[in-house]
Amino acid sequence: MDALVIGAGGFVGKYLLRQLLTEGKQPGATKLPKERISLDGVEVFDLDLGSQNAVCNLLREHRPAQIYHLAAQSSVAVSWKEPEATIQVNVLGTLHLLEAVRCIPDYYPRILLVGSGEEYGIRKEETPIAESEPLRPGNPYAMTKACQNMLGTIYARAYGMAIVMVRAFNHIGVGQTPQFVAADFALQIAEIEAGLRPPLMQVGDLTARRDFSDVRDVVRAYTLLMEKGCAGETYNVGSGKAISIQELLDTLLSLSRESIAVEQDPARMRPSEVPVIAADITKLQADTGWQPEYPLEETLYTMLAHDRQNFGIS
Repeated sequence: MDALVIGAGGFVGKYLLRQLLTEGKQPGATKLPKERISLDGVEVFDLDLGSQNAVCNLLREHRPAQIYHLAAQSSVAVSWKEPEATIQVNVLGTLHLLEAVRCIPDYYPRILLVGSGEEYGIRKEETPIAESEPLRPGNPYAMTKACQNMLGTIYARAYGMAIVMVRAFNHIGVGQTPQFVAADFALQIAEIEAGLRPPLMQVGDLTARRDFSDVRDVVRAYTLLMEKGCAGETYNVGSGKAISIQELLDTLLSLSRESIAVEQDPARMRPSEVPVIAADITKLQADTGWQPEYPLEETLYTMLAHDRQNFGIS
């Protein structure tokens, strides 16, 4: 097994597996029992990250040369509702992985820990934000990802483990669940076009500005960092620019075939919202040569077209 993707049953994992297959790797994948992964050339395992013994047994048997750690509770909104569960998965799950690797004799894999641009939090400084900026997490999800990053840094320094950390900014694409804003907007538009709901969209805060990238560009950055990233270092992965949620919505509405009104829903507002955040990707580009390939408008069109297809809209 060349690479193991932990938490491959989610949105990003399946894209990462396809990228690894494209690169000629023989990947393995872990998932939750309720999830399904069906890709030729991928060996799939059910894994409970809550059990360090289970993690250790899997790694000891297969000894993958590369480990991509994607398993996470990745929704900011859910983290406010379920902070304890978010800590269990995002912090203790990472600790169990690192301890399992450390305790296996003569085993020295490269590990990629995927964090979030949300770790930088609420700030007054201008963006884009470099990796050297202090962290000010503004929600439970961001806090857990900051803890994950600190764990990775500590284990890399204390034990000489080849750990590369990532702070990934917002990434979108076909297959993302509607708990994330772009997928939610695309789904609402498709439902309206299919006559399943009135021509009124429910939205949250439209003023926040975020750094959006196509998930296919993001996973390509991950594999480049696995090969070329410096152990013990953290890298931003994003587009390098921020757009407002309003701009994102306007782009999707311009693709709609219906005239749609917009209404703010108080239930969609978060207790604490980071006003603006964008990645400084100088370090990523310098060390890997990575460049984004998919324009945002193309990604949004693809997402809407996929939802239309699901509702039988040609």
